[in-house]
Amino acid sequence: MGEKELLAERFEEHRSHLRAVAYRMLGSLSEAEDAVQETWLRLSRSDMSEVRNLGGWLTTVTGRVCLDLLRSRRTRREESMDAYETFVPDPVVGSLDRVDPEQEVLQADAVGLALLVVLETLEPPERLAFVLHDMFAVPFDDIAPIVDRSTAATRQLASRARRRVQSSAPAPDPDLTRQKQAVDAFLAASRGGDFEALLSVLDPEVVLRADAGALAVGVAASKVVRGRQSVAEGAFMFRQYALYARPVLVNGSVGLLTVADGKPFSVTGFTVADGRITGMYILSDPERLARLDLVALDG
Repeated sequence: MGEKELLAERFEEHRSHLRAVAYRMLGSLSEAEDAVQETWLRLSRSDMSEVRNLGGWLTTVTGRVCLDLLRSRRTRREESMDAYETFVPDPVVGSLDRVDPEQEVLQADAVGLALLVVLETLEPPERLAFVLHDMFAVPFDDIAPIVDRSTAATRQLASRARRRVQSSAPAPDPDLTRQKQAVDAFLAASRGGDFEALLSVLDPEVVLRADAGALAVGVAASKVVRGRQSVAEGAFMFRQYALYARPVLVNGSVGLLTVADGKPFSVTGFTVADGRITGMYILSDPERLARLDLVALDG
């Protein structure tokens, strides 16, 4: 085996880990794949003779690539605050009934949509410091050069991010059975047009975030909706689509996939706490849904 082939083989051993890092950094499956590919290109062009810890080197390079992407994305989004407020990260969707090997790999990358939404509010260096240190145990000494700060300042970045996450990310019920009971109740109430039942399964302070893409207009446009009365009214308005929804795994929790006329209509993630739905995250952007290859999951 040649040197290039050996290097490629060693890289493949780290690919799943690097994709997990990039997904948490970017909240986008396609951008995560792009970041991992860019890491490979940088590896293939580098002199690795002095590198003793290939996994650590690859992780920090992936972090640097993601930081550049986040900064570029933030600049673009500042032109449209509405798009920034309503952004829903790419969901990792799998079957509740069966897990094939490919889906099992994807689910290993899963982190709650609620947490990813909070991470979107962080400044790029804060997100990098939090993800690399708190989620992947990368030492602050290794993170500091990436964000061009001292080790102490980098530790402060992670601390600020941690406080934001702890105060903003809701604590979900980890039990899939209880999650499914709440989601099934929501789906049944939506299909039946039972407004009172909808209200009963929603937390009073529930927040719905819907990302329909830049081209959607009118009632189908991207939005953030707060309070169970308003969320229930929206569910009632779109109740005809509930007939085409079925439970799936969304980022490791119970969610819904809606496929109508052979085309994905939406993926909905839920946060469930104390038997009630406290958060809903709906991706209905046709362009992004098409990249997720969801139709096979509809059975």
